[in-house]
Amino acid sequence: MPLDPLSAKFAALADPTRRAILARLALGETSVSKLAEPFDMSMPAVSKHLKVLERAGLIARGREAQWRPCRIEPEALKGVDDWLERYRKLWSERLDRLEVYLHELQARESKAGGKPPKPRSEEHKRDRRK
Repeated sequence: MPLDPLSAKFAALADPTRRAILARLALGETSVSKLAEPFDMSMPAVSKHLKVLERAGLIARGREAQWRPCRIEPEALKGVDDWLERYRKLWSERLDRLEVYLHELQARESKAGGKPPKPRSEEHKRDRRK
């Protein structure tokens, strides 16, 4: 069953070898043989990784006589970044709320003369009894 484009990109990025290949291609276009140098694997194995990256739209491969250059397709990562941005905002907001809560706890602790404040749940129980 074919993957949707975003899932194909995440599947391609899930492998550390493919992420290393992308990191190298972020420095500029290079040949398949140069890409294969740092890896302890056969050229067919490297070629399979490149096919996965190419099918996901993350790289493009060319052919110029004997040279087979590969290059990263940075625009293809935009969809991944857009998807992640929603969660980045969500966690940023949650962390901001946590920071405010921690400041409130610290303020209550300093008012209480260094004694740790009562947990909120106990305060709420007491307030409901009134």
